Amino acid sequence: QVQLVESGGGLVQPGGSLRLSCAASGIDFRPYAMGWYRQAPGKQRELVAIITGAGVRNYAESVKGRFTISRDNAENTVYLQMNSLKPEDTAVYYCNTKIDLMGFWGQGTQVTVSS
Repeated sequence: QVQLVESGGGLVQPGGSLRLSCAASGIDFRPYAMGWYRQAPGKQRELVAIITGAGVRNYAESVKGRFTISRDNAENTVYLQMNSLKPEDTAVYYCNTKIDLMGFWGQGTQVTVSS
């Protein structure tokens, strides 16, 4: 059974940094793309960043230059390093992967950017 568990969220001041982690279990995730999504109150869930099994990265325009996605295949973990955080980055952040057309989500971790 595939499980994704996010951690690392919290409260941070504008301009600060956080590092989110997503630990995958139940499968060797090396061949699969892993993504980070976020959902703010009253808004649709949106893609933040994605990294393929080959390590190719793509980012939403709103986070380019500030966020970095990476993966540690030995640890079955994907990370999201978030720098220069803004209040508009406040959201619940979710980890996602798709395997054989099935989507899997973690429970989410809250990120709040506020002074």
